[in-house]
Amino acid sequence: MPTFFVASEAITPPTIHITGPLLQHLRQSLRLHSGDSLTVTDKRGMRYRTTVTNVTPQGLVGQIVDTQSAPPKTVPSLILALALLKGEKMDWVIQKVTELGIEQIVPLHAAHSVVKLQPDRIDHQRARWQRIALEAAQQSERWNVPSIEPPGTLPELFARYADCSSKNILVERSADSSLGTIPLAVSPDEAIMIVIGPEGGWNQEELRLAREQGYRTISMGARILRAETAAVAAISILQSRLGELA
Repeated sequence: MPTFFVASEAITPPTIHITGPLLQHLRQSLRLHSGDSLTVTDKRGMRYRTTVTNVTPQGLVGQIVDTQSAPPKTVPSLILALALLKGEKMDWVIQKVTELGIEQIVPLHAAHSVVKLQPDRIDHQRARWQRIALEAAQQSERWNVPSIEPPGTLPELFARYADCSSKNILVERSADSSLGTIPLAVSPDEAIMIVIGPEGGWNQEELRLAREQGYRTISMGARILRAETAAVAAISILQSRLGELA
């Protein structure tokens, strides 16, 4: 069973107390009963293996039987800035890169983006993406949930992450380097940024601006990949090089 993220206030050793939407999911979807096992993780990086002792419509109570703390962070954070994708492709990418260990996801408005978020829908859509990331983090037994940052333009991205240790933008052709060979940041206090454009690619002005801001243009070989494939492949390559995927 996956771990479930709870507020730190839900942990009152030697018990846990769960209410709200998670309670409804555990009762109605998973049909937990007294005697069942349940694992939860809080925002302080503590994980608790519990035995359910009571379940009612008002709350679930579990007895803590084992406690673990999150392992120390040993590699740089990965940040994915991804041009908005149409249909369910954005949902799929968020789910998969969460499973792969991404720390932050930044939706981008690019010149060739087909999807244009309406201002009055941004908060709703961002909350929906955050729920997808939460569910994927729980299923993959992560210790934390990646953040879905506010959507922005390339100039806004460059300003927000000006101090990022390693800045890379994926291009289809005429790249400076290969993702498999570029030097990587190594400190857990650093971050590696990879920016992936829409299916229509970047325009020349976007690439010029990226180079001005110190972004290295990179490729993943001769094949032209769809944006959603490129995102998952790129994070997989980086995690393998960092030793996070064997």
